[in-house]
Amino acid sequence: SFEMASDSPESLMTLCTDYCLRNLEGTLCYLLDNETLRLHPDIFLPSEICDKLVNEYVELVKTDSIFEPHESFFTLFSDPRSTRLARIHLREQIVQDQDLEAIRKQDLVELYLTNCEKLTAKSLQTLVSFSHTLISLSLFGCCNIFYEEENPGGCEDDCLVNPTRQVLVKDFTFEGFSRLRFLNLGRLIEGVNVETLLRPLASLAALDLSGIQLNDVGFLTQWKDSLISLVLYNMDLSEEHIQVIAQLRKLRHLDISRDHLSSYYKFKLTRRVLNLFVENLVNLTSLDISGHTMLENCTIPSMEEKMGQTSIEPAKSSIAPFRGLKRPLQFLGLFETSLCRLTHIPAYKVSGDKNEEQVLNAIEAYTEHRPEITSRAINLLFDIARIERCSQLLRALQLVITALKCHKDDKNIQVTGSAALFYLTNSEYRMEQSVKLRHQVIQVVLNGMESYQEVTVQRNCCLTLCNFSIPEELEFQYRRVNELLLNILNQSRQDESIQRIAVHLCNALVCQVDNDHKEAVGKMGFVMTMLKLIQKKLADKTCDQVMEFSWSALWNITDETPDNCEMFLNYSGMKLFLECLKEFPEKQELHRNMLGLLGNVAEVKELRPQLMTSQFISVFSNLLESKADGIEVSYNACGVLSHIMFDGPEAWGICEPHREEVVKRMWAAIQSWDINSRRNINYRSFEPILRLLPQGISPVSQHWATWALYNLVSVYPDKYCPLLIKEGGIPLLKDMIKMASARQETKEMA
Repeated sequence: SFEMASDSPESLMTLCTDYCLRNLEGTLCYLLDNETLRLHPDIFLPSEICDKLVNEYVELVKTDSIFEPHESFFTLFSDPRSTRLARIHLREQIVQDQDLEAIRKQDLVELYLTNCEKLTAKSLQTLVSFSHTLISLSLFGCCNIFYEEENPGGCEDDCLVNPTRQVLVKDFTFEGFSRLRFLNLGRLIEGVNVETLLRPLASLAALDLSGIQLNDVGFLTQWKDSLISLVLYNMDLSEEHIQVIAQLRKLRHLDISRDHLSSYYKFKLTRRVLNLFVENLVNLTSLDISGHTMLENCTIPSMEEKMGQTSIEPAKSSIAPFRGLKRPLQFLGLFETSLCRLTHIPAYKVSGDKNEEQVLNAIEAYTEHRPEITSRAINLLFDIARIERCSQLLRALQLVITALKCHKDDKNIQVTGSAALFYLTNSEYRMEQSVKLRHQVIQVVLNGMESYQEVTVQRNCCLTLCNFSIPEELEFQYRRVNELLLNILNQSRQDESIQRIAVHLCNALVCQVDNDHKEAVGKMGFVMTMLKLIQKKLADKTCDQVMEFSWSALWNITDETPDNCEMFLNYSGMKLFLECLKEFPEKQELHRNMLGLLGNVAEVKELRPQLMTSQFISVFSNLLESKADGIEVSYNACGVLSHIMFDGPEAWGICEPHREEVVKRMWAAIQSWDINSRRNINYRSFEPILRLLPQGISPVSQHWATWALYNLVSVYPDKYCPLLIKEGGIPLLKDMIKMASARQETKEMA
């Protein structure tokens, strides 16, 4: 199903929701007094659409950095006559008291508030407005919802004061919530009396008390005929707890798992406790005992185990107490216990750390509410992806993406998740991934880069981007990815390895893309950033990959982009060129990249006068003799001079060297090149070369252009013959053959 799901296009509903949220003003709303969003009066939307709008809005605010939240978004749903809400899931800092207040007239059936730390006791009062319809409620991690501002009239006797002068509300209960069946109070603040809070609820079906310490849970038996799911994650248990649980005979899902790193637990699991569960909880289909230490050995001795294929039949179970099960469990949580490594485990799905399947089950089960466990599970997945081969690649990728989106600010998850992504997107898995999935990976990688300045995360994210075809696969986020990389490169203190990868990516991003992209990136400060990097390297007297990539990136970004060429000159690029030439006389790659760039500058007529100094012309003339990188440096130097010569003798505003002397050296250079040279250069257009053909003012420029075309079409005919025809080169060559001023050898070559 993962295979299918990943490649189908988004539903029309999803696309419309996304579009409306990104363009509220142009679709559902208008702006009142230029600030408040108001729904158009003729709009009436059912709950299927409104729920999706709200839930998708929360998702966008959380995972899309470009998306701007609206102060007045929730007020759009204040009137049930035009908009209906039924099931909404709100998370984190996105929601404040006034947002819930705005929708208090809605008949909510399901309200999940996850880690909404900004909600205070004002929102408890708002919850009462939903009491007659609410069936499902989660207040997981809403750590301030039982606090109210201290009343100015002095504190009553029965209130605890916490340091921020907020008072714990003691008198709220679920009185009147007659339909409430599913309740999650995970990570509830200490001091709230859970028993009093819950007593008014007639028939609870599911209760989650994760991370709450209760010495007495006897009150749970009041729902022994209705409770089918109980979660006591990280509650320190005792014999009394176990006796109470054993009375809840309707339970189908029991979770007493714990984080074995979080704190010291006295409780140890025994064979007797597991037997008690199996005997009494006959409807059990899901049990989680992850993180527990077994006090005694519960395993069947291996000689008694039936050999052969692993079996999920309870009768063959390697865990003795589970031989009493009537049928295999749907889910058994054994993460970070010794039991997950046994042979026969009587469950269809097991979370554990033994193999890929168990690890993926763990990530899937714990991502939402237990990032501390999830990050360790992702770390195990990272090892599997790195050392072995992942067999459930799409599922693994999707789970890691979900975890990274869900816990954007959790450092452990960002570090392990970004590292796992690097291995899950590398080339050997390439074939199995759809465009949509790869887009999702890029999105979460960029989110990680944005919200985390941490070195490891930045490096992992940059490395992961290197697994993609650049620029094609990053085209849909082109501006954003460039901004992030330039941001990394502009930081004052830099990690060497990140700098190297980031410059490499920048270079790849401006290679072979349209000019408007190059202009846009130029305006973001690309040219300046590269020149600063070069300046730093020059000061350290090092010519490394960063130095070479930076010049290469400048070569790429100035290609047929006059604005960027001008920026290069304005930011003293020529000064750096001369200094690099002097400091690194032997570095061939560097010389080639620098001259390629100057070739681009020389193609711009308005900028050529700035190259017309004795110093520059002498340098270019001397480089004609260079043997660096085959013919590349000599060829590029000759190209620069060919454009300058094309402006005619009257533009030659210097006494030394003489124009004729330079022309002579150019002829000599061209004649010394091997016409069959393989090339280290890539032309997207011949236009700058072709413009040197129909002119008589500089025969040597004509000859250089003809030589360039002849070499490229004879060595790479498949690539360059069509380009020459497409850009109208053939008639230009024919006309040139008839010109009196053209040299004989040029005509022959033409």
